[in-house]
Amino acid sequence: MQTYEAVINNLKQQKYAPLYFLYGEEAYYIDSVANYIEENALDPMAREFDQTVIYGKDYERNMAPVISAARRYPMMGQRQVIIVKEAQNIKSWEPLGLYLEQIMPTTILVFCYKYGKPDKRQKVFKDFEKAGGVMMESAPLRDYQIQNWIRNYIKDWNQQKHQDITMSEDIVVLLSESLGTDLTKIVTALNKLVNGLPPDTKHITAELVQRNIGIDKDFNIFELQKALIEKDVVKANRIVNYFADSKQHAIQKEISMLYTFFSNLLIYQYLAPEDKNERTAASILGVNPYFIKDFAAASRKYSQGKVFHIIGYIRDIDCRSKGFNNPSVTEAELWKELIFKILH
Repeated sequence: MQTYEAVINNLKQQKYAPLYFLYGEEAYYIDSVANYIEENALDPMAREFDQTVIYGKDYERNMAPVISAARRYPMMGQRQVIIVKEAQNIKSWEPLGLYLEQIMPTTILVFCYKYGKPDKRQKVFKDFEKAGGVMMESAPLRDYQIQNWIRNYIKDWNQQKHQDITMSEDIVVLLSESLGTDLTKIVTALNKLVNGLPPDTKHITAELVQRNIGIDKDFNIFELQKALIEKDVVKANRIVNYFADSKQHAIQKEISMLYTFFSNLLIYQYLAPEDKNERTAASILGVNPYFIKDFAAASRKYSQGKVFHIIGYIRDIDCRSKGFNNPSVTEAELWKELIFKILH
C-alpha cells in the first residue's frame, strides 16, 4: 500500500508501475493520480494511438475485453496506457486475477475505484502488489485537517507557479467552514480564487471570496463566533436568522464549531499565566497562534463557570436538533434560544 504522496513523487520521477489500483472515499487523490498518468505517461502523439480511457459500467459483468486490451502491444511508443474509470461498477474481477499471473510490461493499467473499498479478501487483490502493482487508498480528510490542507495547497501553488499569493487566517477558516471536506470542491473554489485575482493583486480577501465563490463574508460561523466574543446581540441574532433560512448552514454543523471554540476557551482559561502566550497556548490547544487573541478576548467576557454552562447549552441544543426531547421546535427557535443563553 502506498500513500498519495509516494505515488505522485514516483510518477514525477517517471517511475511508472504496470498496474495501479486507486480506491477510497476521497475522489480527489484518485483523479489526481489518474490525470497525471493520462497527461504525462505518453507524449501527445502517442496518446492518440496508445491511450485508452474506458468505464467500468461498460464491463460490469465481463471485464475480459479490458484484459485483452491490456495484453496488446503499443502501436507508437514503448508503452500503452489504459485507464478504467468508475471501476467500482465491475462485479467480477476474475479476469484481472489471470492477468496478474503474466502482466504485460509495456502496459500501464489503472483502475479508479471511487467511494468505497474492494473486497480485499479476494485473491486478486491479495496478489495485486505481489505482481508489481501499486495500491493506493484515498481516505477523506477530517474537519480539523482542512485548514492546513488549504494552506499547503496555496503554498504548493505558489511554488509551482512562481507566485506569492497570500490569504489571512480568517479566510482560511471561512473557506474550511464553508466548503466542508470534499477536496474536489475545495480545489475548484481555490482555483477560482487564485485565477480570479485582479492584476497586481496577490492577497485573497473576504470580498474576493464572496465575489468568486459565493461565500458570504458577513454571515458565517466565523463572524458569529466574533459576535459572541464581542457580545454583540444584534449581530449574533442577525447571523443565526440567516443560518436558519439557509440550507448551507445546518445547525448541527455550525454548533459543532461553537462547541470546539468554547471547549478550547475553557482549556485556555485554566492555563497557567505563563502558558497563555500565543506560541505555548496555540501548541496546547492545537490551533494557529493567530486565534489565541480570540480566546484572550473571550476570557474577558465569559467566566469559567459561564463557559461550563455554555458547553452544556450547546450539547443540549445539539441533542434537540436531532429530535431528542424536541417534538416541534424549529432550527430558528433553537438558534435563538442558544444565542440568548450564551449572551445572558
